[in-house]
Amino acid sequence: MRNILFICSQNRLRSPTAEQVFATHPGVETASAGTNNDADNPLTPELLRWADIVFVMEKAHRNKVQKRFKAELKHARLICLDIPDEYEFMDETLIALLRAKVTRFLPPY
Repeated sequence: MRNILFICSQNRLRSPTAEQVFATHPGVETASAGTNNDADNPLTPELLRWADIVFVMEKAHRNKVQKRFKAELKHARLICLDIPDEYEFMDETLIALLRAKVTRFLPPY
């Protein structure tokens, strides 16, 4: 089982969408968090230690995570998806982008 963590700023639109889209993918457990202190589910060291793969939506997220949680990233792969903050929760275009960018890193069906 692979633990997959999705991260955006507020954990309200992009990362919860990703968590939900891949929640039924075989062989993975998903979670999501936000880098901001007022995020719905703020990123914690425990979440990063839990994750095997960490997907961030933007380079700014990657930079924040690398600066604040360097020690917790030692065993996780960190991947930037380059998905801007211009989508609503469960937006069809966002879902298509996520599937195109994330699926190749997951276990096959």
